[in-house]
Amino acid sequence: MLNLPTPDHRLEPYALSGEPLVPRAPALPLTRTAFAAAHVVSDPLRERDPWVGAPAVDWENTLRFRHWLWDQGLGLAEAMDTAQRGMGTDWPTARELIARTMREAKAHPLRPRVACGAGTDQHPPEALRDEAAIVAAYAEQMEAIEAEGGQVILMATRALPAIGADVETYARVYGRLLEQAAEPVILHWLGEMFDPALSGYWGTRDVAAASDAVLAIIAAHRDKVDGIKISLLDQAHEEAFRARLPEGVRLYTGDDFNYAPLIEGDGRHHSHALLGAFAAIAPAASQALEALARGDVATYHALLEPTVPLSREIFKAPTRFYKAGIAFLAWLNGAQSHFVMPGGFQSSREITHYAALYRLADRARLLARPDLAEDRMGLLLKLHGLG
Repeated sequence: MLNLPTPDHRLEPYALSGEPLVPRAPALPLTRTAFAAAHVVSDPLRERDPWVGAPAVDWENTLRFRHWLWDQGLGLAEAMDTAQRGMGTDWPTARELIARTMREAKAHPLRPRVACGAGTDQHPPEALRDEAAIVAAYAEQMEAIEAEGGQVILMATRALPAIGADVETYARVYGRLLEQAAEPVILHWLGEMFDPALSGYWGTRDVAAASDAVLAIIAAHRDKVDGIKISLLDQAHEEAFRARLPEGVRLYTGDDFNYAPLIEGDGRHHSHALLGAFAAIAPAASQALEALARGDVATYHALLEPTVPLSREIFKAPTRFYKAGIAFLAWLNGAQSHFVMPGGFQSSREITHYAALYRLADRARLLARPDLAEDRMGLLLKLHGLG
């Protein structure tokens, strides 16, 4: 039992329930495509000046976590914002991450799907002041991903809002990128709650007009679009948007608050998943999707419903700090041996947040090794003078 801090400045005893889910592979093929967006682990023995320059990646722990996801039948969204792209992880590091991950994925017995983020972050903002420069930057990263055998995710870039791009500019830029893609890609609509610099993406701050704009891009390049990931935390918008997609184009939910009903669907349409939350709740996600594939909706909801309060706490405002919670849970579960993140990002959340995650993960049956989780939570409490 540990004495955990509460938001009202008290210490409260808490004992783990001791009824965790056992991580395992699904027993049958899933009916939803599910990508978990994974984070990057720093090497504490090699890290120097963590707030300056590229991180020293702990490759053993970083890849171990990816195997932990794959072993449970999940796909991987690699080198995305969850991996701190633009927040500590630069393009050379991301490129090495993609190469290493793809080698591991090709050798994995389940042959997992891996989609990788292509952006423009190899150049400083002042070098991305026109369409040609932005297209060239994207193209360089797309080619690197395709050379490694990964599927391309065209991540939302800060460069387009920075130059005041309008709807027509987005259509031209994305049109050129889709034309040159070797295989169908996944588009990426990340809301400003995840990154304030992406406000007004698709050329307008009006969400309805932005929806029309991106749907027009998809319709014009239907054969080059596998799907679109939407992270706006708006269930009604996502349901209306996916109903307008062309036949065969997937909606990959990035809604870390409402994923359960969105993935289940409404009987006519459903969402697939490309979620940072799935990296945090992998056993429940995998086993819930297995239940859904069996037609056992009751078990699907029984497994996922307790994870929603956990995910809402992980992704609470300021939402962009959610990565710390995912790394924290990986550490508690033994999927990595320490809790050190690029840029010292583990300090982006307060101790009461980590205490809340500990309680909520336990209630969602997501602390696979209770003794280890209690020991590591105790260490963190001592670090904060609470042990």
